[in-house]
Amino acid sequence: MTEVAEKKTDALDAPPEVLHFTVEERAARGKAARAECPRTSHAGFDLVADRDPVQILIDQAPARVPELVPIRYGRMLVSPFTFYRGAAAIMAHDLAPTPRVGLQAQLCGDAHLANVGGYASPERDLVFDLNDFDETLPGPFEWDVKRLATSFEICARDRNFTKAQCEKAVLSVVRNYREWMRRLAVMPNLDVWYARLDVESIEQSIREQGAEKQAQRVKAAAAKARTKDSLKAFSKLTEVVDGEPRIISDPPLIVPIRDLITDPERAEQAEGDLRRLFRNYRRTLQRDRRHLLEEFRWLDFARKVVGVGSVGTRCWILLMLGRDANDPLFLQIKEAQASVLEPYLGKSEYANHGQRVVVGQRLMQSVSDIFLGWVHAEADATLDSVPRDFYFRQLWDWKTSLDLDAVLPIGLEMYAQICGFILARAHARSGDRIAIGEYLGKGDTFDRALLEFARAYADQNEKDYAELVQAKDDGRITVEEGL
Repeated sequence: MTEVAEKKTDALDAPPEVLHFTVEERAARGKAARAECPRTSHAGFDLVADRDPVQILIDQAPARVPELVPIRYGRMLVSPFTFYRGAAAIMAHDLAPTPRVGLQAQLCGDAHLANVGGYASPERDLVFDLNDFDETLPGPFEWDVKRLATSFEICARDRNFTKAQCEKAVLSVVRNYREWMRRLAVMPNLDVWYARLDVESIEQSIREQGAEKQAQRVKAAAAKARTKDSLKAFSKLTEVVDGEPRIISDPPLIVPIRDLITDPERAEQAEGDLRRLFRNYRRTLQRDRRHLLEEFRWLDFARKVVGVGSVGTRCWILLMLGRDANDPLFLQIKEAQASVLEPYLGKSEYANHGQRVVVGQRLMQSVSDIFLGWVHAEADATLDSVPRDFYFRQLWDWKTSLDLDAVLPIGLEMYAQICGFILARAHARSGDRIAIGEYLGKGDTFDRALLEFARAYADQNEKDYAELVQAKDDGRITVEEGL
């Protein structure tokens, strides 16, 4: 592992020296961490006295589009699991006082099982990886593991699995994280960096476990995913108006810019501002990818509601055309606000939160979207005259995920194996994999502690969900359901 030596330099000095430690020194650091933070200490958590989960969510609302906040609450109220998906800020608040190992990695910040899925690599392979980094920030590696493990407990309960089936899923994800971290610890640096998981490897692994039906389902899901691209989005999200494709209006979920700004003069000014922002975003791309993007022409722009936790943040889709009308490209432009981890781990080193997201994503993913980039919008270039940060990526590029409404116990357990590997590989790229692997150890002490944590936090999540239901009934929050 490398560490940057702390010394003050001015802009003309050479970069700080990088210090290198031996394998033995790194392993000793991990073993010593057990004394400072015993692995059994991760089993529980204590809530602060003034904790109000509903207020934490309400405090996020002022920075969001007001008319969309009730939709966010409505999506969170579908079930305790959907509540958990939108409650990253609540869990960050609860993790802050827990014991810390002292071993850092780049965190996803919202590492739950629904934020793992498939997408197309630049080489056009279908790979599986983490796919949401809005909350990414360096921090204690165990925070991501706890959030991921708890998501399996909550999902299994949502599917009415038995206690034993819930336990198998949670132990599977933590055990695979631990075992893979230890395997990665003995691998060469470049092998760790290039390690990735594609759909063919998943299918083969499932077959080797004798689950032929599960393997066939993976194969079918992969085939379906390969059809989910910009051309598919083009057929579903557009219509022809005056001879040109335009994004279909479906308020409040999809609202074209022409419907948000009806004054012609203001609309023309807004389009000019957006085009300038787009040009600034292009500068954050590699030169070859920028050249490719410049082969497409701007056509239409719309606000789109996405996800659960993200609802209310400003998210846009941009329709572009390449060679002809059969060559569309949809880009998604998502607002990047401060990570929910920052109040507890310190501010990001990046002034632009879009850059924070992009850098974190590239560091944690095995491969990333070729059009991943960022931009800052000054106050005069936003609809509400507030400066904001954004990041860009493709809207649909073979995206696929586990069908959580139909998954069976064996399927969830196998998915846990996948997620355990993916998170371990992501942390190994940025953290000290040798120290973390040594801390985790050969036995299941850490696994069992996180099983207890996941069960206890899933119980707390159900109580928090009930508080949001009560807030709705009391009129404390306004809710719009079914969207």
